[in-house]
Amino acid sequence: MPQPPAWLAHPFRWQRGPVPWPALLRGALGMGPVLAAGLATGHRPAAIAAGLGAMFATLNDRPGTRRVAAVRIAVPALAGALGFFGRLAPGWWALPLLTLVGLLSGAVSVAGPVCAAAAVQLLVLTAVGAGMPLAAPPWVTALCFLAGALWPLLLRLTVSPSRADGERHAVAAVFDALADALDAVGTPAAEAARRRLTGALDQADEALRLWGPWHRITGRPLLGRFAAAAALCEASVALLWEGTPLPPRVAEGPRLLAAAVRAGAAPGALPAPVSDTAARSAFDRAVLDATLAFADPVVPSVVPPRSRPGARPLGPVGRENGLRVAVCVAVSTAAALLLRADYWYWLPVTAAFLVKPDVGPLFSRVVNRCAGTALGVLLFAALPTRGAELAAVTLAGALIPLAGRHFAAQTAVITVTVLAFVSLGGDTRASGTRLADTALACAIVLVVGHLPRLASTRTSVGHRFAVALRHARHYLEHVLSGAPEGPERAALRRTAYRALAEARAAAETAAAELHADRNWLPVTARAERIVDATTACAVRLDHGRPTPAAPTAHRITTELAALADTLDGLTPDTPEAATAPADCRTLNDIVGELHRIRTLTDAR
Repeated sequence: MPQPPAWLAHPFRWQRGPVPWPALLRGALGMGPVLAAGLATGHRPAAIAAGLGAMFATLNDRPGTRRVAAVRIAVPALAGALGFFGRLAPGWWALPLLTLVGLLSGAVSVAGPVCAAAAVQLLVLTAVGAGMPLAAPPWVTALCFLAGALWPLLLRLTVSPSRADGERHAVAAVFDALADALDAVGTPAAEAARRRLTGALDQADEALRLWGPWHRITGRPLLGRFAAAAALCEASVALLWEGTPLPPRVAEGPRLLAAAVRAGAAPGALPAPVSDTAARSAFDRAVLDATLAFADPVVPSVVPPRSRPGARPLGPVGRENGLRVAVCVAVSTAAALLLRADYWYWLPVTAAFLVKPDVGPLFSRVVNRCAGTALGVLLFAALPTRGAELAAVTLAGALIPLAGRHFAAQTAVITVTVLAFVSLGGDTRASGTRLADTALACAIVLVVGHLPRLASTRTSVGHRFAVALRHARHYLEHVLSGAPEGPERAALRRTAYRALAEARAAAETAAAELHADRNWLPVTARAERIVDATTACAVRLDHGRPTPAAPTAHRITTELAALADTLDGLTPDTPEAATAPADCRTLNDIVGELHRIRTLTDAR
């Protein structure tokens, strides 16, 4: 049976997972009490600002450790508070202000998820501050907004009985993902398992780095166990690259280590090693080092230095995204000001949410936004009587963590919440205009998003692949130089895999676009194979294989750099065709994947 196009199937995807009961409870306790406390003061603008702060904080309360959650809530809240000073540019003065803020917001949002959340809150609340009639000075509403965000943040910080509970679970998740990857060796599920392992490493790395220097002493055993997990992951990637199925008992060791991390105890007896290949020898040695890290709480631990490959705000991706956001918001603001003088902010706010690329492809965002807004308007209209806004906000807060698994459901919940705030502000006829404004904003974003300059995937995806290949080159150069295993190699490996993960996410989004002009997913698989082969090469060199000759290494890395320039839209010098020794499987695999990527890119 033929499969539907990706752009047609994507809008209806629902993220599965267990019900987040603690998050549902925090949502219910986070928004309703804040709004009730604000209303009790008798100052409705303060109550609305505090309610908005609680709503955005609840939206940013994602799964993760307490420290990670604190950053994800606090940084966007500070940026959002600045947005209320948009009131200083009323009427048509808001058009140049929102254009500039949109340009800045779009550029900054490519730097990472926290920056993206902060950027969209700054843009949205600048429009709200300029358009919503709040009878209070901007600094008062900004402080009330921060006060409203503070309560959900305090709830998030007090949810765990142990200060290191989230960090332990993050490190244990690495060992669990490692065991799943070992079970998948030699099967079609191996590549997906390796990507999940990379994601678990990234989450644990982020959680541990947010401990701060004052936690390095108390958390030293956990840091040592994470370092042992990172070493095990390098050896496991080599096993995945070899593709020889492993006996089930090989995965028992990481599972015992995961249970030991969660319990804070020793793992007990681990399966006996069978070192029949270089990758198995490396894995068995890493298991031995892991047992030492569990047995001795003061064993030296080295955590690789932080290195994030995220796109730069001033780079090609940041400039293009900033231009797209600025054009969408500017057109929406101008249309809104021409249509009505009051309550015009909904149109640019809708455009700001729609133009965010991290919530799915453009066509999917438009479909979900329209459906979610219509559902939210119907639900709000079904409230029994006026005065039920507080109950609606409390229920919506409880549903936000669950509704966040689908953009339409999240839009419906947010629409109910915002309509309740608007009703408290005195606009009791907002529902009908919200539907019309949403439809107009969707049309504007859909048209702008398909303009020739802004719709090509060459910049949004090709540049990310170029960045990933350049990090892969740095990693390969370090390996082929004969440098021993250490923190620098681990940092280069992690950075290369993280850059590949960002490129794959961009490629999957581009593949589901309505105007998908090229399929980048085959390039993704080839690039991942290059880094896997580099890791396998590092393991083999550590176990006595001779270092390749310098001219051979130079030709391979030069061709990798030239390929990155090609994907970046540059015109590189034509390098000498790379070749590898006939007896070196890893380098032959790298050269073969380079040629396949070159064939794929030349065919476009």
